[in-house]
Amino acid sequence: MLARVCVPLALVSILAACGGSQKAQPSSSTLLRGPGFSFASPRGWTVRRSGTVLEARSGKALVSATSFTLLKRYDPRLFGQVVAELDRNARKLAAQAQGTLTEKATAAVAGRKTRVYRYTARGYSTRLGFVLAGKREIQLLCRAPSDTPDPDGACTLLFTSFVLG
Repeated sequence: MLARVCVPLALVSILAACGGSQKAQPSSSTLLRGPGFSFASPRGWTVRRSGTVLEARSGKALVSATSFTLLKRYDPRLFGQVVAELDRNARKLAAQAQGTLTEKATAAVAGRKTRVYRYTARGYSTRLGFVLAGKREIQLLCRAPSDTPDPDGACTLLFTSFVLG
């Protein structure tokens, strides 16, 4: 169902996630708009846009959202079947990063059932989420040194503020 079976390791290094719902953003955050989505990041983080990727960085920490086109239209009624495929892909991504998948869960992001994962590799903690809507897959990523897995609350902001449209 997904347009790609395997995401290049470089892309994995710039994506992540955790679940949540939409909430008003504190004044210490900035709303970032990407191609068909938006999310908040801590104020003062460096923002970069490139094609379908929107990211914010501070030091070694990064949050991003990347939009991909699916081969087939996603049907939310098939979420249970999609979960198995996403779980396999998340295990492969963690293995490519020479890491270990430590968490997998279903969470609400942008009002949709979303699959989220956590893995650790090479001194970094990575949270990765897949938001599926129509013929789009948005990959949410948060990567930070393992000793500060949610710097400035950026990971939480990414997943609680993410909106399609």
